[in-house]
Amino acid sequence: MTPAPRLVLALALLAGAPAGTAGAPAAASSAPAAAPHGVATLSVWDSGAWRAWWRSDRDPGHWSASDSTLAHALSWTTLAPGLEWASVRLACAGPAWRTRLIVARLDPRRLALTLAMDLDRNQRPAWSIDRAPPEAILAVNAGQFVSLPWGWVAIDGRQRLGPGFGPTSSIVAIAGDGHVRWVHGDTLADARGVVAGFQSYSTLLAGNGVVPAPLRTAGRGVNLTHRDARLALGETRDGRLILAMTRFDALGEAAASVPIGPTTPEMAAIMGALGACDAVMLDGGISAQLLMRDASGRALRWHGMRKVPLALIARERAARAPSPGQ
Repeated sequence: MTPAPRLVLALALLAGAPAGTAGAPAAASSAPAAAPHGVATLSVWDSGAWRAWWRSDRDPGHWSASDSTLAHALSWTTLAPGLEWASVRLACAGPAWRTRLIVARLDPRRLALTLAMDLDRNQRPAWSIDRAPPEAILAVNAGQFVSLPWGWVAIDGRQRLGPGFGPTSSIVAIAGDGHVRWVHGDTLADARGVVAGFQSYSTLLAGNGVVPAPLRTAGRGVNLTHRDARLALGETRDGRLILAMTRFDALGEAAASVPIGPTTPEMAAIMGALGACDAVMLDGGISAQLLMRDASGRALRWHGMRKVPLALIARERAARAPSPGQ
């Protein structure tokens, strides 16, 4: 079945599902505890029960550490030196109901991070995870885009695109030694030592786990209620990078690419609960795609439904030098 009919079928089935049971498997038939009307919640499936860990009316606004409930539910698997991953089910409000959270944790001091810009002869986006180089242990779409990537892009130490401007934008600048510098809501004043970097939006956490004001107050340029498949990048206090992707999980794998999931404030909570102190959204929806490989070359793939112009690639530092633009 092609993506469009599959999306229509999934939404039709979802629309007819009871609010408390949509997509719940037999082993997880108990619904999360109800919250007051108008209050959004996030729960995680752990040890045979739904465990609530966030409510919109109790959002801390500042994540000083990871959330112990979510952390307990994560079981990390090492794929390669400097790369591990985990996955859990989350429950949130309709129409998302159930979301699969896929998390990759990278140590940029042990991995080489580069960017690849991939456009066809008509300057249209051409990259997908199927074009990731064979030595890549992780590949993911980076930034936001219309046709070209939005905002500032640096590849191989050279600026390729100029900065964009917006109060909820963030720059991720990567040095050759793996150090990552974040600049929120402004342009990068000093790009010396940066080998790769890009700009994206919306900022989810801005320095030491602070949730930006536009994500806490309606009418400040961020849609706080829209639900979509999400992809985000963050950094923990110990210098590791966190990639978090959500996939629709209310109707099984056949409907996983349906672009429904957390709101932007919920994604900020997810990144804060994962231990990030800085975080920004990457292009989600039907663009979100992720590839990871273990030491044997076995690949884990989550495909997107459209091609993108920019990708973040991670390799083991001992791997051969990438070709230009890769």
